[in-house]
Amino acid sequence: MADDGGRLLSAACLVTATAVFLATVPLHRDWFDVGVYYGTVNDWVHDGGRIYDYLVPGTHYGFTYPPFAAVAMLPMALVGWSAAVAISIVLSAAAAALLLRWLAWPVIRRHGWCPWFAFTVAGCMFALLEPVRDTVSFGQVNLLLVALVLADARLLATGRARYAGIGVGLATAIKLTPALFIGYLLVTGRRLQAVTATCTAVAATLLADRLDPGASRTFWTEALWNTDRIGSLSYVSNQSLQGVLARLQPEGPSRTAWLLCVLAVLAVWAYRARRAAASGDDAAGFALTGLAACLVSPITWVHHLVWLIPSLAVLADTALRRGHRGLLAATGTLYVVLCSSVVWLWRWNSTGFGAFLGANTYVWITLGLLLALPPREPDRAAVGPAVRVPRGSRGRIVPI
Repeated sequence: MADDGGRLLSAACLVTATAVFLATVPLHRDWFDVGVYYGTVNDWVHDGGRIYDYLVPGTHYGFTYPPFAAVAMLPMALVGWSAAVAISIVLSAAAAALLLRWLAWPVIRRHGWCPWFAFTVAGCMFALLEPVRDTVSFGQVNLLLVALVLADARLLATGRARYAGIGVGLATAIKLTPALFIGYLLVTGRRLQAVTATCTAVAATLLADRLDPGASRTFWTEALWNTDRIGSLSYVSNQSLQGVLARLQPEGPSRTAWLLCVLAVLAVWAYRARRAAASGDDAAGFALTGLAACLVSPITWVHHLVWLIPSLAVLADTALRRGHRGLLAATGTLYVVLCSSVVWLWRWNSTGFGAFLGANTYVWITLGLLLALPPREPDRAAVGPAVRVPRGSRGRIVPI
Protein backbone atom coordinates (compact mmCIF):
# COMPACT_ATOMS: atom_id res chain seq x y z
CA MET A 1 0.00 0.00 0.00
CA ALA A 2 2.89 2.33 0.83
CA ASP A 3 4.40 1.56 -2.55
CA ASP A 4 1.12 2.46 -4.27
CA GLY A 5 1.01 5.75 -2.40
CA GLY A 6 4.57 6.56 -3.39
CA ARG A 7 3.86 5.71 -7.03
CA LEU A 8 0.72 7.83 -7.01
CA LEU A 9 2.60 10.82 -5.61
CA SER A 10 5.48 10.35 -8.05
CA ALA A 11 3.09 10.01 -10.99
CA ALA A 12 1.19 13.15 -9.98
CA CYS A 13 4.42 15.15 -9.69
CA LEU A 14 5.67 13.85 -13.04
CA VAL A 15 2.41 14.59 -14.85
CA THR A 16 2.25 18.08 -13.32
CA ALA A 17 5.85 18.88 -14.24
CA THR A 18 5.31 17.62 -17.79
CA ALA A 19 2.11 19.64 -18.19
CA VAL A 20 3.77 22.81 -16.88
CA PHE A 21 6.69 22.36 -19.27
CA LEU A 22 4.44 21.75 -22.26
CA ALA A 23 2.31 24.77 -21.39
CA THR A 24 5.27 27.10 -21.07
CA VAL A 25 7.82 25.76 -23.57
CA PRO A 26 8.90 28.65 -25.83
CA LEU A 27 8.83 26.61 -29.04
CA HIS A 28 5.05 26.13 -29.22
CA ARG A 29 3.98 26.32 -32.89
CA ASP A 30 0.50 27.80 -32.42
CA TRP A 31 -1.26 25.15 -34.54
CA PHE A 32 0.25 26.58 -37.71
CA ASP A 33 -0.22 23.44 -39.82
CA VAL A 34 -3.80 23.02 -38.64
CA GLY A 35 -4.26 26.52 -40.03
CA VAL A 36 -2.86 25.39 -43.39
CA TYR A 37 -5.15 22.35 -43.52
CA TYR A 38 -8.19 24.22 -42.24
CA GLY A 39 -7.75 27.17 -44.57
CA THR A 40 -7.10 24.95 -47.59
CA VAL A 41 -10.11 22.71 -47.07
CA ASN A 42 -12.49 25.59 -46.35
CA ASP A 43 -11.25 27.55 -49.36
CA TRP A 44 -11.67 24.44 -51.52
CA VAL A 45 -15.14 23.50 -50.26
CA HIS A 46 -16.81 26.83 -49.49
CA ASP A 47 -15.12 29.29 -51.84
CA GLY A 48 -14.42 27.09 -54.84
CA GLY A 49 -10.68 27.63 -54.54
CA ARG A 50 -7.95 25.29 -55.71
CA ILE A 51 -6.05 23.21 -53.17
CA TYR A 52 -2.56 24.27 -54.22
CA ASP A 53 -3.39 27.93 -54.78
CA TYR A 54 -4.31 28.62 -51.16
CA LEU A 55 -1.69 30.35 -49.00
CA VAL A 56 -1.92 31.13 -45.30
CA PRO A 57 -2.55 34.90 -45.17
CA GLY A 58 0.68 36.85 -44.85
CA THR A 59 2.87 33.86 -45.73
CA HIS A 60 4.00 31.85 -48.74
CA TYR A 61 3.00 28.53 -47.10
CA GLY A 62 0.29 26.40 -48.63
CA PHE A 63 -0.84 22.80 -48.80
CA THR A 64 2.03 20.46 -49.71
CA TYR A 65 0.58 16.95 -49.32
CA PRO A 66 -0.95 14.75 -52.06
CA PRO A 67 -4.59 15.50 -52.89
CA PHE A 68 -5.87 12.49 -50.94
CA ALA A 69 -4.68 14.18 -47.74
CA ALA A 70 -7.06 17.07 -48.46
CA VAL A 71 -9.86 14.56 -49.09
CA ALA A 72 -9.15 12.92 -45.73
CA MET A 73 -9.32 16.35 -44.08
CA LEU A 74 -12.68 17.32 -45.60
CA PRO A 75 -14.50 17.02 -42.23
CA MET A 76 -12.63 20.19 -41.21
CA ALA A 77 -15.01 22.09 -43.47
CA LEU A 78 -17.86 21.18 -41.13
CA VAL A 79 -16.40 22.58 -37.90
CA GLY A 80 -15.03 25.82 -36.53
CA TRP A 81 -11.40 26.66 -35.88
CA SER A 82 -11.39 25.72 -32.19
CA ALA A 83 -13.02 22.38 -32.95
CA ALA A 84 -10.42 21.72 -35.69
CA VAL A 85 -7.60 22.29 -33.20
CA ALA A 86 -9.32 20.09 -30.62
CA ILE A 87 -9.79 17.28 -33.15
CA SER A 88 -6.11 17.50 -34.11
CA ILE A 89 -5.08 17.16 -30.45
CA VAL A 90 -7.46 14.26 -29.80
CA LEU A 91 -6.29 12.35 -32.90
CA SER A 92 -2.62 12.83 -32.00
CA ALA A 93 -3.32 11.72 -28.42
CA ALA A 94 -5.14 8.62 -29.65
CA ALA A 95 -2.27 7.76 -31.99
CA ALA A 96 0.21 8.30 -29.16
CA ALA A 97 -1.79 5.97 -26.91
CA LEU A 98 -1.73 3.25 -29.56
CA LEU A 99 2.00 3.64 -30.11
CA LEU A 100 2.68 3.41 -26.38
CA ARG A 101 0.47 0.32 -26.18
CA TRP A 102 2.32 -1.37 -29.02
CA LEU A 103 5.86 -0.27 -28.17
CA ALA A 104 5.89 -0.08 -24.36
CA TRP A 105 3.47 -2.76 -23.19
CA PRO A 106 5.65 -5.78 -24.16
CA VAL A 107 8.56 -4.32 -22.18
CA ILE A 108 6.37 -3.44 -19.17
CA ARG A 109 4.82 -6.89 -19.10
CA ARG A 110 8.11 -8.73 -19.55
CA HIS A 111 9.72 -6.95 -16.60
CA GLY A 112 6.67 -7.15 -14.35
CA TRP A 113 6.46 -3.40 -13.77
CA CYS A 114 3.34 -1.78 -12.34
CA PRO A 115 1.34 -1.17 -15.56
CA TRP A 116 -0.41 2.10 -14.75
CA PHE A 117 2.72 3.68 -13.28
CA ALA A 118 4.97 2.49 -16.10
CA PHE A 119 2.52 3.79 -18.71
CA THR A 120 2.35 7.15 -16.93
CA VAL A 121 6.14 7.47 -16.97
CA ALA A 122 6.33 6.32 -20.60
CA GLY A 123 3.57 8.74 -21.62
CA CYS A 124 5.31 11.71 -20.00
CA MET A 125 8.63 10.77 -21.60
CA PHE A 126 6.86 10.41 -24.95
CA ALA A 127 5.23 13.84 -24.65
CA LEU A 128 8.56 15.55 -23.89
CA LEU A 129 10.26 14.44 -27.11
CA GLU A 130 10.74 17.47 -29.35
CA PRO A 131 9.33 15.78 -32.49
CA VAL A 132 6.20 14.86 -30.52
CA ARG A 133 5.83 18.35 -29.03
CA ASP A 134 6.22 19.89 -32.46
CA THR A 135 3.79 17.48 -34.08
CA VAL A 136 1.09 18.33 -31.53
CA SER A 137 1.69 22.09 -31.40
CA PHE A 138 1.89 22.39 -35.19
CA GLY A 139 -1.19 20.18 -35.52
CA GLN A 140 0.72 17.83 -37.79
CA VAL A 141 -0.38 14.35 -38.94
CA ASN A 142 2.89 12.57 -38.16
CA LEU A 143 1.77 10.48 -35.20
CA LEU A 144 -1.27 9.27 -37.14
CA LEU A 145 0.96 8.12 -40.00
CA VAL A 146 3.32 6.27 -37.66
CA ALA A 147 0.32 4.56 -36.07
CA LEU A 148 -1.02 3.52 -39.49
CA VAL A 149 2.32 2.01 -40.46
CA LEU A 150 2.89 0.24 -37.13
CA ALA A 151 -0.64 -1.18 -37.35
CA ASP A 152 0.70 -3.19 -40.28
CA ALA A 153 3.75 -4.20 -38.21
CA ARG A 154 1.35 -5.45 -35.55
CA LEU A 155 -0.57 -7.50 -38.11
CA LEU A 156 2.67 -9.08 -39.32
CA ALA A 157 3.66 -9.78 -35.72
CA THR A 158 0.42 -11.43 -34.69
CA GLY A 159 0.03 -13.85 -37.58
CA ARG A 160 -2.51 -11.78 -39.51
CA ALA A 161 -0.16 -10.85 -42.33
CA ARG A 162 -2.83 -11.30 -45.00
CA TYR A 163 -4.47 -8.10 -43.74
CA ALA A 164 -1.25 -6.06 -43.65
CA GLY A 165 -0.45 -3.31 -46.14
CA ILE A 166 -3.54 -1.14 -45.90
CA GLY A 167 -2.06 1.09 -43.21
CA VAL A 168 1.15 1.64 -45.17
CA GLY A 169 -0.86 2.35 -48.32
CA LEU A 170 -3.09 4.94 -46.64
CA ALA A 171 -0.09 6.62 -44.99
CA THR A 172 1.66 6.80 -48.37
CA ALA A 173 -1.38 8.34 -50.03
CA ILE A 174 -1.51 11.03 -47.33
CA LYS A 175 2.20 11.79 -47.30
CA LEU A 176 4.85 10.30 -49.58
CA THR A 177 7.57 9.57 -46.99
CA PRO A 178 5.96 6.29 -45.78
CA ALA A 179 6.32 4.87 -49.32
CA LEU A 180 9.66 3.39 -48.21
CA PHE A 181 7.70 0.95 -46.06
CA ILE A 182 6.34 -0.56 -49.29
CA GLY A 183 10.01 -1.07 -50.15
CA TYR A 184 10.47 -2.80 -46.79
CA LEU A 185 7.66 -5.20 -47.57
CA LEU A 186 9.29 -5.96 -50.91
CA VAL A 187 12.87 -6.47 -49.70
CA THR A 188 11.65 -8.75 -46.93
CA GLY A 189 9.64 -10.93 -49.32
CA ARG A 190 6.12 -9.76 -48.35
CA ARG A 191 4.97 -9.40 -51.95
CA LEU A 192 1.26 -9.78 -51.17
CA GLN A 193 1.45 -7.08 -48.49
CA ALA A 194 3.46 -4.82 -50.81
CA VAL A 195 0.79 -5.24 -53.49
CA THR A 196 -1.93 -4.50 -50.93
CA ALA A 197 -0.12 -1.34 -49.82
CA THR A 198 0.48 -0.20 -53.40
CA CYS A 199 -3.12 -0.85 -54.47
CA THR A 200 -4.42 0.98 -51.40
CA ALA A 201 -2.22 4.01 -52.12
CA VAL A 202 -3.21 3.99 -55.81
CA ALA A 203 -6.93 3.61 -55.03
CA ALA A 204 -6.83 6.53 -52.57
CA THR A 205 -4.92 8.64 -55.07
CA LEU A 206 -7.42 7.83 -57.85
CA LEU A 207 -10.31 8.73 -55.52
CA ALA A 208 -8.75 12.15 -54.99
CA ASP A 209 -8.23 12.49 -58.73
CA ARG A 210 -11.89 11.68 -59.34
CA LEU A 211 -12.96 14.38 -56.89
CA ASP A 212 -10.58 17.05 -58.19
CA PRO A 213 -8.63 16.13 -61.35
CA GLY A 214 -7.07 19.60 -61.55
CA ALA A 215 -5.59 19.36 -58.08
CA SER A 216 -4.08 15.97 -58.84
CA ARG A 217 -2.56 17.26 -62.04
CA THR A 218 -1.12 20.29 -60.25
CA PHE A 219 0.39 18.23 -57.44
CA TRP A 220 2.05 15.54 -59.54
CA THR A 221 3.35 17.90 -62.22
CA GLU A 222 4.13 21.09 -60.28
CA ALA A 223 3.66 21.27 -56.50
CA LEU A 224 5.54 18.04 -55.74
CA TRP A 225 8.71 19.40 -57.34
CA ASN A 226 8.52 22.93 -55.94
CA THR A 227 10.42 22.76 -52.63
CA ASP A 228 9.98 26.53 -52.17
CA ARG A 229 6.39 25.79 -51.15
CA ILE A 230 7.70 23.83 -48.18
CA GLY A 231 10.61 25.97 -47.05
CA SER A 232 14.35 26.46 -47.40
CA LEU A 233 16.38 23.28 -47.73
CA SER A 234 19.14 24.78 -45.56
CA TYR A 235 16.80 25.75 -42.68
CA VAL A 236 18.07 24.12 -39.50
CA SER A 237 14.80 22.24 -38.97
CA ASN A 238 15.52 20.20 -42.11
CA GLN A 239 17.28 17.23 -40.50
CA SER A 240 17.74 15.15 -43.64
CA LEU A 241 20.80 14.34 -45.73
CA GLN A 242 19.79 17.05 -48.17
CA GLY A 243 19.51 19.48 -45.27
CA VAL A 244 23.12 18.72 -44.30
CA LEU A 245 24.32 19.28 -47.86
CA ALA A 246 22.27 22.47 -48.19
CA ARG A 247 23.86 23.91 -45.06
CA LEU A 248 27.27 23.04 -46.49
CA GLN A 249 26.39 24.61 -49.86
CA PRO A 250 23.71 27.28 -49.23
CA GLU A 251 23.93 28.45 -52.84
CA GLY A 252 22.64 25.06 -53.99
CA PRO A 253 23.50 21.54 -52.78
CA SER A 254 25.00 19.09 -55.25
CA ARG A 255 22.28 16.81 -56.57
CA THR A 256 24.89 14.19 -57.44
CA ALA A 257 26.28 14.17 -53.90
CA TRP A 258 22.76 13.87 -52.50
CA LEU A 259 21.88 10.96 -54.80
CA LEU A 260 25.08 9.13 -53.84
CA CYS A 261 24.29 9.61 -50.14
CA VAL A 262 20.74 8.39 -50.69
CA LEU A 263 21.93 5.27 -52.52
CA ALA A 264 24.42 4.51 -49.74
CA VAL A 265 21.75 4.88 -47.06
CA LEU A 266 19.28 2.71 -48.99
CA ALA A 267 21.93 0.00 -49.44
CA VAL A 268 22.64 -0.08 -45.70
CA TRP A 269 18.91 0.00 -44.92
CA ALA A 270 18.07 -2.88 -47.30
CA TYR A 271 20.86 -5.05 -45.86
CA ARG A 272 19.98 -4.41 -42.23
CA ALA A 273 16.22 -4.58 -42.76
CA ARG A 274 16.46 -7.95 -44.52
CA ARG A 275 18.61 -9.33 -41.70
CA ALA A 276 16.19 -8.07 -39.06
CA ALA A 277 13.18 -9.58 -40.82
CA ALA A 278 15.03 -12.86 -41.40
CA SER A 279 15.59 -13.16 -37.64
CA GLY A 280 11.89 -12.55 -36.98
CA ASP A 281 12.43 -9.00 -35.73
CA ASP A 282 10.03 -6.88 -37.75
CA ALA A 283 10.05 -4.26 -34.98
CA ALA A 284 13.68 -3.53 -35.82
CA GLY A 285 12.94 -3.76 -39.54
CA PHE A 286 10.17 -1.17 -39.36
CA ALA A 287 12.32 1.00 -37.08
CA LEU A 288 15.22 0.92 -39.55
CA THR A 289 12.85 1.85 -42.36
CA GLY A 290 11.62 4.90 -40.44
CA LEU A 291 15.22 6.00 -39.94
CA ALA A 292 16.09 5.58 -43.62
CA ALA A 293 12.94 7.44 -44.71
CA CYS A 294 13.95 10.45 -42.61
CA LEU A 295 17.44 10.47 -44.08
CA VAL A 296 16.55 10.13 -47.76
CA SER A 297 13.54 12.45 -47.80
CA PRO A 298 14.56 15.80 -49.31
CA ILE A 299 12.97 17.60 -46.37
CA THR A 300 12.67 16.11 -42.89
CA TRP A 301 11.50 18.74 -40.45
CA VAL A 302 12.17 18.12 -36.78
CA HIS A 303 8.55 17.10 -36.23
CA HIS A 304 8.96 14.35 -38.85
CA LEU A 305 11.47 12.66 -36.53
CA VAL A 306 8.65 10.88 -34.72
CA TRP A 307 9.76 8.11 -37.08
CA LEU A 308 12.75 7.67 -34.73
CA ILE A 309 10.52 6.61 -31.82
CA PRO A 310 10.30 2.91 -32.85
CA SER A 311 14.11 2.72 -33.02
CA LEU A 312 14.42 4.24 -29.53
CA ALA A 313 11.94 1.62 -28.29
CA VAL A 314 13.95 -1.18 -29.91
CA LEU A 315 17.19 0.22 -28.48
CA ALA A 316 15.75 0.48 -24.96
CA ASP A 317 14.23 -3.00 -25.18
CA THR A 318 17.54 -4.48 -26.31
CA ALA A 319 19.42 -2.76 -23.49
CA LEU A 320 16.94 -4.05 -20.90
CA ARG A 321 16.99 -7.59 -22.31
CA ARG A 322 20.77 -7.70 -22.11
CA GLY A 323 21.04 -5.78 -18.86
CA HIS A 324 23.62 -3.65 -20.66
CA ARG A 325 24.23 -0.49 -18.66
CA GLY A 326 26.24 1.17 -21.42
CA LEU A 327 23.46 0.63 -23.93
CA LEU A 328 20.90 1.92 -21.44
CA ALA A 329 23.02 5.02 -20.89
CA ALA A 330 23.30 5.54 -24.66
CA THR A 331 19.52 5.23 -25.01
CA GLY A 332 18.99 7.76 -22.24
CA THR A 333 21.49 10.16 -23.79
CA LEU A 334 19.83 9.98 -27.20
CA TYR A 335 16.44 10.52 -25.58
CA VAL A 336 17.64 13.63 -23.70
CA VAL A 337 19.20 15.10 -26.85
CA LEU A 338 15.96 14.52 -28.78
CA CYS A 339 14.11 16.42 -26.05
CA SER A 340 16.60 19.28 -25.96
CA SER A 341 15.81 21.34 -29.10
CA VAL A 342 19.60 21.64 -29.39
CA VAL A 343 19.67 22.23 -33.17
CA TRP A 344 17.92 25.57 -32.72
CA LEU A 345 21.10 27.00 -31.19
CA TRP A 346 22.29 27.29 -34.79
CA ARG A 347 19.04 28.61 -36.22
CA TRP A 348 20.58 31.83 -37.49
CA ASN A 349 24.10 30.65 -38.32
CA SER A 350 25.13 27.10 -39.20
CA THR A 351 28.55 27.90 -40.68
CA GLY A 352 31.81 26.59 -39.20
CA PHE A 353 32.83 23.12 -38.05
CA GLY A 354 31.20 23.31 -34.61
CA ALA A 355 27.97 24.60 -36.10
CA PHE A 356 28.12 21.87 -38.77
CA LEU A 357 28.21 19.24 -36.03
CA GLY A 358 25.59 20.90 -33.82
CA ALA A 359 23.09 22.03 -36.44
CA ASN A 360 22.88 18.48 -37.82
CA THR A 361 22.69 16.70 -34.46
CA TYR A 362 19.47 14.86 -35.24
CA VAL A 363 20.85 13.70 -38.59
CA TRP A 364 23.87 12.17 -36.83
CA ILE A 365 21.55 10.42 -34.38
CA THR A 366 19.39 9.06 -37.20
CA LEU A 367 22.40 7.90 -39.18
CA GLY A 368 24.01 6.35 -36.11
CA LEU A 369 20.86 4.40 -35.29
CA LEU A 370 20.59 3.16 -38.88
CA LEU A 371 24.18 1.89 -38.77
CA ALA A 372 24.33 0.61 -35.22
CA LEU A 373 20.86 -0.30 -33.95
CA PRO A 374 21.86 -3.54 -32.21
CA PRO A 375 20.37 -6.85 -33.36
CA ARG A 376 18.30 -8.86 -30.91
CA GLU A 377 18.42 -12.59 -30.27
CA PRO A 378 16.29 -14.41 -32.89
CA ASP A 379 14.58 -16.66 -30.34
CA ARG A 380 13.38 -13.70 -28.26
CA ALA A 381 12.96 -10.94 -30.86
CA ALA A 382 10.01 -8.69 -30.12
CA VAL A 383 7.84 -7.24 -32.81
CA GLY A 384 5.63 -4.61 -31.24
CA PRO A 385 3.43 -6.72 -29.00
CA ALA A 386 4.85 -10.05 -30.16
CA VAL A 387 7.84 -12.36 -29.99
CA ARG A 388 9.15 -15.27 -31.98
CA VAL A 389 8.35 -18.53 -30.24
CA PRO A 390 11.29 -20.94 -29.76
CA ARG A 391 11.53 -24.50 -31.03
CA GLY A 392 8.40 -26.42 -31.71
CA SER A 393 6.44 -23.44 -33.03
CA ARG A 394 7.73 -23.60 -36.63
CA GLY A 395 8.93 -20.03 -36.37
CA ARG A 396 5.42 -18.65 -36.01
CA ILE A 397 5.06 -15.10 -34.62
CA VAL A 398 2.51 -14.93 -31.83
CA PRO A 399 1.43 -12.24 -29.36
CA ILE A 400 2.74 -12.07 -25.84
